[in-house]
Amino acid sequence: MVKKVKGAAGKLYLVLILLLLYVPIVILIVSSFNASEKNKAVWGGFTLNAYKELIHDETVMSALYTTLLLAGGASLIATVLGTLVCIGMMSMKKYSKSFILGVTQIPLLNSDIVTGIALMLLFTRFSELSFTTMLVAHVTFIIPYVVLSVQPKVVQLNLSTYEAALDLGASHLYAMWKVVLPEIMPGILSGFLLAFTMSLDDFSVTYFTKAPGIHTMSTMINAEYRKGIQTEIYALSTIVFVIVLFVLFIINRRSEKVARFEAESGVEM
Repeated sequence: MVKKVKGAAGKLYLVLILLLLYVPIVILIVSSFNASEKNKAVWGGFTLNAYKELIHDETVMSALYTTLLLAGGASLIATVLGTLVCIGMMSMKKYSKSFILGVTQIPLLNSDIVTGIALMLLFTRFSELSFTTMLVAHVTFIIPYVVLSVQPKVVQLNLSTYEAALDLGASHLYAMWKVVLPEIMPGILSGFLLAFTMSLDDFSVTYFTKAPGIHTMSTMINAEYRKGIQTEIYALSTIVFVIVLFVLFIINRRSEKVARFEAESGVEM
């Protein structure tokens, strides 16, 4: 009887947590299809006008383009740099490796607003704020996510295969490209997708390192809030949520496939 009560309480607790997390998002999505313009609390019928207006809104589409370009470029650069860091740590000693891992985790522990202000002070000291400063700032704070995704795969790497390739006459670069990278590729892809999601969702770092006149979706929504949220913003937020949900779905599905393959074959990838 006690176990049943605990089980019921645990399920109720889980339901409450899920409601707190997703009810606001559901309300946002429903509001994007609400035909009522003045009061979104009142259902005025189903409409796609918000999505039609979104396509023709140059300001919103420009912010969306900037956001995707920024997230894609920063994630690509961070993935390359983070992967090189993990590969470079293969030949390091234990204490050196621990030091590098500790340094890369500082942006994770540090507050976003502190990171944003620090980078803003650094950039304004030597140059002017621009799209490049935003790109560098995003690369700085998402590299740790790549390292955390790639490093476990590097630890599981079988160096005997790499050394065998060298003994057979392959160069270090060729062996790295044909032997090492394919084995750690699941971690690289997971790191890229995670970095893309974090960059897409960021506000604090972007707000302090962007140039005047340049807006991402997060900074544009913050600016629009002062004037009153337009219906197109609901539609844009819904699209962003769907994109993030799709990316997370890919990450989880890939992790499940890798785990299933390792369990069936008995080989660590």
